[in-house]
Order: sequence, then C-alpha cells, then structure tokens
Amino acid sequence: MLAATAALATGAAPAVHAAPASAPAAGVPAAPAARPAAAPRTPTAHAAVLRTGLDVSLLDGGVRLPVNAVLNEVRAPATADRTALSVRLDGVDQGRPVQLLRADVASAKATADAARAEGSVKLAKARVHLPGLPLLSVVEADQVSARAVCPADAPPTAEANLLGSVTVLGERVTLTPGERSTVAVPGVGEVVLDLSRRTTTSTTATATALELKVAVNPLNLNVAKVSGTVTLAEAGCSAPGSATASPAPSAPATSPAAPAPDPSTAAPDPSPAGGTTPRTPDANLAETGGDSRTPYLAGGAAALLVAGAVALKLARGSRA
Repeated sequence: MLAATAALATGAAPAVHAAPASAPAAGVPAAPAARPAAAPRTPTAHAAVLRTGLDVSLLDGGVRLPVNAVLNEVRAPATADRTALSVRLDGVDQGRPVQLLRADVASAKATADAARAEGSVKLAKARVHLPGLPLLSVVEADQVSARAVCPADAPPTAEANLLGSVTVLGERVTLTPGERSTVAVPGVGEVVLDLSRRTTTSTTATATALELKVAVNPLNLNVAKVSGTVTLAEAGCSAPGSATASPAPSAPATSPAAPAPDPSTAAPDPSPAGGTTPRTPDANLAETGGDSRTPYLAGGAAALLVAGAVALKLARGSRA
C-alpha cells in the first residue's frame, strides 16, 4: 500500500503485470478437434427378374406353405440370364415341380464403378404361374424392362416399361403406367396390378416394372388358396461419390473473463472500513472557512487598528 502511494505521489507509472500472450484466456473453452473425413460412398447396383412372397394353403389339413423364390437376382458386378424358375412344394401336385416363370428372354445385369452404377432387367414373352393353376397364367407380357442408373456427376434416373399386350388370368387388360388396376375373375380370384413404379433420390434410384397382389382359389392340385405378392423386373442402384465430413459442433461464444486486479497497482482507499472519512486537526477550520494562517491575519489587523487610534489622538492634541 505504501509503495503504491509513493509511486502515485511522485508521478511514476505503476507497474502492470501482463499475462503472457500465449496463455489462453480464462473461461474460454478450447476449440473442439475436427472430425475425420468420412469414407467415400461405394456404388452399388442390383437387379432381379422375378421375386415371390406367397402363402399357399392346401386342401388336406389346411397346411400353409411359404413360397419365397427369386429368379436371376444379381448384385454388381454380375449378370444372370436363366429363362425359367420352378419350385417344389410338399403336398402340391404330388411333389412335382411347380413352374413359376418361363420366358424367351430373362436377363438381369448389375454394374458399378467410380463413374456410375446401373441395374437393369429385360424380359420377352414372360408367363407367370401360381401353384394350383398350371394351365392358366396369372400374367403374360410381351416385353418387360426395368432400369436404374446412378451416375457420379448427374441425378439418378429410373424407368420401367411394359410393351405390347398384357393378359391377367386369361383376360387381356390395358394398364396405365403409375396407376393401379384390379382384375377379378369369378371362380378363380383377384389380382391387383401396380405398373411402372419408380423412385429416385439425390443418390439412389429404384424401378419395378410390375407388382401383383394375388388372391386366388384354384381348388386344384390340392391347393385351396394362394395369396401374396409377385414382383416382375426390379432394379436399383446407389451413386458413387465422396462423402464429406460432417462439421464439428462450434464452441459456444464466451466472453473472456476479466483479469483479477493486481494489488500493487490498485489506488489506496482513504476510507477505513465502514466508508467514513477520518477527521484531521484542520477539519474544524475547514468547516468555518479558515485555515492555519488565520491567527497571523488576525494579529496584523489588530496592529493596524491600534496604529490608527494613536494617530487620531495625536491629531486632535495638536489642534488644541
């Protein structure tokens, strides 16, 4: 306290202790480390000529048999071109093979590289059958195709087409792409068809040429009922590309904490605890408007008064 008072009295600048420039400010959290870059996206592609998800109920005993079959399902890089699919079901047609699909052409192809990914399916003269209906096709189509393309430098595309005539449960029908159609045949059953379903995102594409929801009652070859879905010609892909790292969360903004005052640089507080200023010997003079020279001024004034009185008396005596 004394050293600080002396410095202020002589006009010397008080010492200031500055924190080193490299020291982090108190109360400011360190910046979070950047997250590592994500691995590049791997291109993918797939295709399938036929896919079934059926439940087959038998006449004797009511047993239900699942039929989950697929023909020419491929994933990049691969190609398949089988033109027929048959399955064996215990209790159906004495265990003989049940033909689900036959076509003149049935190819599926999937490719993928750094430039693009593509899946495609082509069918010609396709005929789809269900267990219990060996002579009646659930659907026949002249030309069926589906294609999904995912380039690295362009938006993905998807297309699906049925060209030529289409027959459902023996009846020729007219289908509209993107719309649902229902075909009901008395004594046989009902088929709901979804034609040309396509979906695209910024990096993926899928295409399905034809999806059937079937519910038929053959009552033949020990088959009581067949229900489920049949998908004809499906393809899909995902585009290649480099994935960017997600940004690290930013630290909340925090004002730097004010440094604590240096005791050596603080000005002395003249007030004692309690805030009352101490009284000095001259405090009473300050209260009446005087100071320490007041006695001398009073003495001088008295001497002048005496001198004036003496001079006045002498002047009066000389006149007498």
